[in-house]
Amino acid sequence: MSLTDLSSVLWRARELLELLLFKLEEEQLLLAAGRSRWLSHATREVEVVLDQIRQTEVARAAYSQAVAVEFGLAAEASLGELADAAPDPWSELLHQHRKAFLALTSEISSIAESNRDLLTAGQRAARETMLAFAGTVETYGRQGQTVTGGVRRPSLVDEAI
Repeated sequence: MSLTDLSSVLWRARELLELLLFKLEEEQLLLAAGRSRWLSHATREVEVVLDQIRQTEVARAAYSQAVAVEFGLAAEASLGELADAAPDPWSELLHQHRKAFLALTSEISSIAESNRDLLTAGQRAARETMLAFAGTVETYGRQGQTVTGGVRRPSLVDEAI
């Protein structure tokens, strides 16, 4: 195993992270547009990409360990440590991979958090709507648990819907 093999698997990992970012953005657009019909498909596509990333990560770990041992580093050496120990032009290339991974990871974390917020807001709105149709009110009890009251309140329903 060589630096060429490691670089190839790092390129593949970058491509997969970019694809994951794209799939998460697709999911976000569906959530923001309220198009829940396609949400399960988008989520399944995200899961497929995550599985591919896991498989690539196994190969990356094996190549990284081999290169680390070749350079006289600990087998669990980080990409930054490998980049510092590698000769030019490999050193620069590995540093670029590391920067790209950090940037992609940050973007993925941000959009995943945003998607979670959108999902939570959508779930909350759907729940409140269902409670309004059921004629009950949901509040919090003394210990913080949710309590559904049987209080009926007047509702206005647009029958044209």
